[in-house]
Amino acid sequence: MEIIEILKYIDPSRLNYQEWVNVGMALKDAGCPCDVWDRWSRKDIRYHEGECEKKWQGFSGSEEPVTAGTIYHYALEQGYRPPQTSMATLDWNDEISYEGDLVIDTKSLEIKTFSEPDEWHPGKELTRYLETLFEANDIVGFVTDVWEKNDNGKIKYLPTSGSWSKTAGQLIAELTKYGDDIGAVIGDYKEEAGAWIRFNPLDGNGVKNDNVTEYRYALIESDTVSLEEQNTIIRELELPVAVLVYSGGKSLHAIVKVDAADKNEYRKRVDYIYSVCAKNGFEIDKQNRNPSRLSRMPGVTRNGKKQYIIDTNIGKSSFDEWKEWIEGLNDDLPEIENLAAEWDTMPPLAPPLINGLLRRGHKMLLAGPSKAGKSFALIELCIAIAEGRPWMGFECERGRVMYVNLELDRASCLHRFKDVYTAMGIPPEHTGDIDIWDLRGRSETMNKLAPKLIRRAQKHSYAAIIIDPIYKVITGDENSADQMAHFCNQFDKICSETKSAVIYCHHHSKGAQGGKRSMDRASGSGVFARDPDALLDMIELPVSDQIRKTEEDKAVCAVCSDWLHRFLPDYSDVVSQDDEQSRTRMTEHCLNYLKTNSMELLRKDIAAAVRRAQAQTAWRLEGTLREFPKFAPINIWFDYPLHYSDRNGTLKDVDPEETWQANFSKKKTNEQRSDERKALIDLIFEGQENDGVASVKQMAEACGKSEDTVRRYLKENGNYWIENGKCGKKAEPQK
Repeated sequence: MEIIEILKYIDPSRLNYQEWVNVGMALKDAGCPCDVWDRWSRKDIRYHEGECEKKWQGFSGSEEPVTAGTIYHYALEQGYRPPQTSMATLDWNDEISYEGDLVIDTKSLEIKTFSEPDEWHPGKELTRYLETLFEANDIVGFVTDVWEKNDNGKIKYLPTSGSWSKTAGQLIAELTKYGDDIGAVIGDYKEEAGAWIRFNPLDGNGVKNDNVTEYRYALIESDTVSLEEQNTIIRELELPVAVLVYSGGKSLHAIVKVDAADKNEYRKRVDYIYSVCAKNGFEIDKQNRNPSRLSRMPGVTRNGKKQYIIDTNIGKSSFDEWKEWIEGLNDDLPEIENLAAEWDTMPPLAPPLINGLLRRGHKMLLAGPSKAGKSFALIELCIAIAEGRPWMGFECERGRVMYVNLELDRASCLHRFKDVYTAMGIPPEHTGDIDIWDLRGRSETMNKLAPKLIRRAQKHSYAAIIIDPIYKVITGDENSADQMAHFCNQFDKICSETKSAVIYCHHHSKGAQGGKRSMDRASGSGVFARDPDALLDMIELPVSDQIRKTEEDKAVCAVCSDWLHRFLPDYSDVVSQDDEQSRTRMTEHCLNYLKTNSMELLRKDIAAAVRRAQAQTAWRLEGTLREFPKFAPINIWFDYPLHYSDRNGTLKDVDPEETWQANFSKKKTNEQRSDERKALIDLIFEGQENDGVASVKQMAEACGKSEDTVRRYLKENGNYWIENGKCGKKAEPQK
């Protein structure tokens, strides 16, 4: 039935022929009838009447059959996710382990002894047991009949299913009537074997696990240590024991309070108890995990030894209280410190990694909208740390860095690093201190990724681990404070285990951002803004026509200055400082002093510089810091692929509130928007072309747009050809 339910999540039209056949083979292997496959197949327009039945007859099985796991796999591929209550798939042989530390030291225990009762009253022993574990109306299962098994010449007595027809109240009433004649109540038993009793109530229809009506107790039994050591360990572990019984053999039977709501919770709690015992050197017989298990009945004798109650209601009062106590002993939390004791011996602060922003071993979040170049900014930071260079105006200490790439394909990521190095104009002297972990298409949720990341990072001494971007690994609902707190705790674990700073980026929420505080712009729960030690936020600034023209003029002046410097080394003698700031004057100087055959190349350089100035975007970087004083907002330009400071203060008075509508301003004409798209395509092509040809896919990744959009921009530009995923500039028509 579970397979048929999962089958509903698979759309047959999305499967190829072999996959469709595999579903049929899997259903037959699981014992389903052919009409299940046939009804499901009818959802596909390729369905043909009678084809399923014909194929079904040919499924005769093989040594490696297609199983129900194939159906589960196809469902997962099409979006099926198992419910959170997946513990229902636990088998009775599955285990859930305890990961805590030792609770007791078995080598230094003070042994606690016990002895059999001074007076022997079998009826009172069994009555005490029943009154402790059962309600009057509970049906109790017990066994007095046995069957003999010859085990290599040695006779063993094994219990039968026994009886399950009497309630605890009926048994107690009969025991009161017959006193110590226990056989008159439960029947005569074989003295060599003793007798057994089930510690959980039954439904009166049998003695299997499914016949258990309430999951109150579990059996703890071990014969790996002496009886006195068993008694001591059970008490030292503070196990919530309802009844502790001597079995008449090599073990004690502890009936432990579990009080589980259902079978799933029972299994989890029993496994937890067993794991704690095993961790503390008390190996438990794992065959006793079933809720319908038999235990030794007190009040009978076994080979001349009494089966009797040692004690009742020892240890903690309930499973919940006991589990809280166990975990309280193993919380791994530091001890409370007194300020006076530390006043004169203060521990040293973690050294700064980014001066004025972030210390080693701390966390930093870079937030911003799409197209802010956040990934480029983080790559710039990787290089700045590896080379010991400034980043966004902040000095960085040199160190080794890991960049966890979750979004880009490997080739694009590596090319970006090389492009940024080139744009920064610095020699790649310490590329050996930059490690890249490419996880695109293989990333996991952060709670699963963190341990693997820690294991790899501990092999090196990283100054920083940069994770880009976190939306790929978010665990849970990003709008849930408690789930995001748990998610962000993974970064603390990485910091703690690796001693590295953890730096990651996140996107803005939707809507206008200019009027918000920097810490309120990140998408999702406010935990994102309040968890890191340093929050840096990028918000776009609107670039007016005047500012854009100023940037174009500066770009042209820079090109002209470079040309004059190359061809007229002493040009400063004829070009004044005022002239160097004038686009018109610098162009005139070039016309006057450069050779005629250089003018065409100069014009191309000027045109390229203008296009770059038109394509660059403006941003304001603000910060909320925990360890350092607040810094004044920093205005920066993003000139693909590099961010650089607005050194001339052009953006100082720009109001970011206008940004949200900047790209859709009614003041812009369709022609202006078309010109911007043409300039963008020209710029991206220049950065990606090799021998006059560029990949449309790589251009799309470079500018953060879809391939279809880039194709549309290329066609709109009119100066490019497109063929087989490649593009290039059309040949200029001959005059």
